[in-house]
Amino acid sequence: MSQRHRSQDVAPPPKMDLRAHAHNERHRIKGELSALASQVSAGYEPEDVHEPGRAWVPEHHRDADRVKAPQRQPRHWKMKMWKRRSSVRRAKAQAFRLAGE
Repeated sequence: MSQRHRSQDVAPPPKMDLRAHAHNERHRIKGELSALASQVSAGYEPEDVHEPGRAWVPEHHRDADRVKAPQRQPRHWKMKMWKRRSSVRRAKAQAFRLAGE
C-alpha cells in the first residue's frame, strides 16, 4: 500500500486547490518574466535585475530521485520470453486444430 499519507491527522489538499495554486504561480512567474524582459529591453543590464524564482512547485508525477534510481523490470509482455511463450501456445493450438480435423 502507499505510504504517502501515513498520518491520519493531516488530510491531503484537494486537487482543485493544488491546480489553482500551480496556475497562480505560473501566472505570477510569467508576469515577472515579462517585466524582467521589458526592463532588459529598456536598457538595464541583465545582471542588475532580479530574476524571479519558482517559490512553489507542485509535486510532479515523475520524481527526479525516482528517475535517477535503477530502472524497474520491463513489463512481462514486452519481454522475449513472453513473446516466445505466446508464439509456442499459438503454434500448439494450431497443431491441435489440425490434428482434430
